[in-house]
Amino acid sequence: MINRVTLVGRLVRDVELKYTLGGTARAWFNLAVTRNFKNANGERDSDFIECTVWGKSAESFVNFTCKGSLVGIEGQIRTRSYEKDGQKVYASAVSVDSFALLESKAITDARRAGQPVTTAGKDDNVFVAAGNGENIDIADDDLPF
Repeated sequence: MINRVTLVGRLVRDVELKYTLGGTARAWFNLAVTRNFKNANGERDSDFIECTVWGKSAESFVNFTCKGSLVGIEGQIRTRSYEKDGQKVYASAVSVDSFALLESKAITDARRAGQPVTTAGKDDNVFVAAGNGENIDIADDDLPF
């Protein structure tokens, strides 16, 4: 059986960090992941996925991210159940094994300071050439992958 999840998205709010009685760090957050297709109104919907990260990784994640940060995560889906108003409720979340910070420290620091952040949108098809540093314009349809 395979239970692997890879997601790229933005943090919906600042990450919450708490410690167990044994001193193990636990951080949890919601990741907004935009769908690859548009809805009937021509807009892209997002899914909001609950995620948890443990230990030193949790502490690092809290220190280097904030609301709006673009991150990539890998992990497994875990399901838990609990009683609410006499009904059994099931909730699923991603247990994060590893993560990648997909924005620079400068952008994260600007977000924390409440400054406006501008990043190149995915529709800005401008890339820097590896050789001489000149900008080239490439449409997504021209790429071989």
